[in-house]
Amino acid sequence: MIPLIVVLIFSFFSVVATYLAVVERDLVNSAVFMALQGVCYALIHYTLMAPDIVVTYIPVSSGLLPILLLAVLRKTERYEK
Repeated sequence: MIPLIVVLIFSFFSVVATYLAVVERDLVNSAVFMALQGVCYALIHYTLMAPDIVVTYIPVSSGLLPILLLAVLRKTERYEK
């Protein structure tokens, strides 16, 4: 019962983070929300006993992807029009 509650809570946080990443006009904040979404998904996978996925998902979705997005944002405008 507890894993189901944890999965539901992190699923809700993931949906909220996804929504905030889409509607945010500041693209740096959007990258942070994207990283938060990745952490929520990683915790869901960990709760569902898939640690091998977590080991690869956290560095890619919560580390590499936001860092690459921030590097691209340094070359462009920070705020969406």
